[in-house]
Amino acid sequence: MDQHAIDEVLNRPHSQELLARDLARLAFVAPDGTPRSIPIAIHWNGSEIVMCTSKNARKLAMLRRDPAVALTIDTESHPPKILLIRGRAELDVVDGIPDEYLQFNGTYEMTPEQRAEWEEGVKALYDGMVRIVVKPTWVKLIDFETTLPANIEELMRWQKERQSAERLT
Repeated sequence: MDQHAIDEVLNRPHSQELLARDLARLAFVAPDGTPRSIPIAIHWNGSEIVMCTSKNARKLAMLRRDPAVALTIDTESHPPKILLIRGRAELDVVDGIPDEYLQFNGTYEMTPEQRAEWEEGVKALYDGMVRIVVKPTWVKLIDFETTLPANIEELMRWQKERQSAERLT
């Protein structure tokens, strides 16, 4: 998928709504070859998805071995909105707490006091983190209004062809 097509999808209003969410599911391949999918906090910086984790997280060894990943960001309302993203994870070890990590949880309800307590706890726990950065190389928005899953589009096309054939007989 070329960058122009990726940008076109990511700049749609529904995509922008989804990219503003705090949580996605990250899929990757485990050492035994089986898939893993985990919920993880995300931050969209306008060109990349940034996730942060502890330096001892088990997923890091898997991402170093095979950096191919997929992300799903979706809604819980009907009709669902789903943003599918594929890319390669780049790992960046940093001292302290990355700004992106402190920007997560922006949509969770916390009082200012709870927020201050949370940040204090985070800064006390981590001496550094690993930024997992994914630049999208393939994207698809499914909003069930203007876009559908490929298999549903195919079924609808077949249905239309059957109906056209029936009218001709």
